[in-house]
Amino acid sequence: MDNHLLQNYRSAPVTIVRGEGCYLFDDKGTRYLDMIGGIAVCALGHAHPGIAEAISKQAHTLVQSSNLFEHEPARSLANELAKRSEFDRVFFCNSGAEANEAAIKLARKFAYRNGDTKRRTILSCNGSFHGRTLGALAATPNEKYQEGFGPLPGGFRYTPFNDIEALRAAIDDTVAAFIVEPVQGESGVIPAAREFLQAARELCTQHRALLIFDEIQCGMGRIGPLFAFQHFGVRPDVITIAKALANGLPIGAMLLTEQVASGLQPGDHGTTFGGSPVPCAAGLAHMRIRDESGLQQNVERMSAVLFSGLREIAHEFPDVFSAPRGLGLLAGLPVKEPHDAATLVTHARENARVLFNKAGNNTMRFAPPLIVSEDQLSVAMRALRDAARSLSVPVAAK
Repeated sequence: MDNHLLQNYRSAPVTIVRGEGCYLFDDKGTRYLDMIGGIAVCALGHAHPGIAEAISKQAHTLVQSSNLFEHEPARSLANELAKRSEFDRVFFCNSGAEANEAAIKLARKFAYRNGDTKRRTILSCNGSFHGRTLGALAATPNEKYQEGFGPLPGGFRYTPFNDIEALRAAIDDTVAAFIVEPVQGESGVIPAAREFLQAARELCTQHRALLIFDEIQCGMGRIGPLFAFQHFGVRPDVITIAKALANGLPIGAMLLTEQVASGLQPGDHGTTFGGSPVPCAAGLAHMRIRDESGLQQNVERMSAVLFSGLREIAHEFPDVFSAPRGLGLLAGLPVKEPHDAATLVTHARENARVLFNKAGNNTMRFAPPLIVSEDQLSVAMRALRDAARSLSVPVAAK
């Protein structure tokens, strides 16, 4: 045995050794167009020179000093995120799951410190995905992820996504927080209705529960604005981010208001590597490059191109696809049974050297680098069309 990695991933038979922009290269020198982006991680593409320079410079300056001291560039990145979000406090960790764990703990401790000792319930939505640690997993009502890991922590309840009346019935005075993804990613890219999030804000305020937006997949410019809540025009009490923040380095963050921040005081929560200098330097470089490159404008333009192409393909192959859904450069294309999205993913990889991804029960997920071009999207749509043609006869040919 020459591979001692734990076999807990269904990895494709490809070994990636290098990345450049929107492309990945395997150990045989084959180039692949990446329409996954590290699962919404590599917003600026692979091996961006500005990110690499920031990492190298910081690695030669300071790699770790612990959280016993304030250090740079963590403080600068916190200030930058606070300014751009208009939140007051930032907590750094290492991943999206850790950010959600911190938010769950914050919600309960905030209620406790305010004398609401019976306000312990964390409410989340059916179809959500909040991470794989035990607390985040308990907030993820999916048997596929939870099976075999019980007993999970108690104090979690679930409500249907985008159902205002069900949410109204679910939020009561035992609820410490309602955590919701503005766009559900792992379940197949399903956006929240603006009215649903508005109702959530009103109900949480009414019942003194915290509203937490899990923006780990849909944030950091993925759907246009830097933060997803800015697109919907609904302001939560807490947001959690990760994935694209440092363009590939492990980092997560919880952003919160000054009032809510009082819930966590020294000794309540921590992490050894949270806010380490190198990923924070990469995060700062990401913010700067985003501004200089007009990244939001590219997302808006390429989103129109992507969804136009997906709609055309869904119309051309109605026995294979339903209508696409999503926002920005986070899109889902549902695949109809008996066809399997995994078959399409494999066909595109092996025949066109284009990397797609399956999400949810049977959905093609698209989360390319936010620097993707119109020509690259055209190549991707051609690969998808060819993959669909291998399963079906297009409408025009019938």
